[in-house]
Amino acid sequence: MWNQDIYLQTLLFAGHAHRKQKVPASEMSYVVHITNVAMEVANALVQHPSDDWDGTFAIQCALLHDTIEDTEVEYEDLVAEFGSQIAAGVLALTKNQKLPKEVQMADSLARIVAQGKEVRIVKMADRINNLQKPPKHWDAAKMKRYQKEAVLILEQLGGIHPYIEARLKQKIDDYKQYFE
Repeated sequence: MWNQDIYLQTLLFAGHAHRKQKVPASEMSYVVHITNVAMEVANALVQHPSDDWDGTFAIQCALLHDTIEDTEVEYEDLVAEFGSQIAAGVLALTKNQKLPKEVQMADSLARIVAQGKEVRIVKMADRINNLQKPPKHWDAAKMKRYQKEAVLILEQLGGIHPYIEARLKQKIDDYKQYFE
């Protein structure tokens, strides 16, 4: 389903890229986040297996999904290390900071859809992992916007994997506890 040697190579690259980063509002290494996203993807592939899925590609994109957006890694670095398919998947998962903030997610979702189903489940897995207890400095309005964005992610990217979509829907519903 996926290649363990490629997983390790990708994890080491991502871990090095994120080595100075912490999970927001936490003292946890950012590697916890990227490995949790990869675990969500791996679990989804096990729960709803299909020969149509490229598990290695999905896991690599999960481990690398924040490298362009949050580290000094550039698209060209990913092309050189992992090839153009991985780099394009990660680029689609990266918000375009040159666009106004209010259109960044819609732009990213359109690019994710164009990349295919593996990249779509990575984004859903990322949001599942991010729908944890919000940082203390977030007010109810920000939490509601974040949840609404998660609904948009599910609407735009759903229809491809029942297990991960059910997980995301449950996390969206559970997230209400933080602002109601």
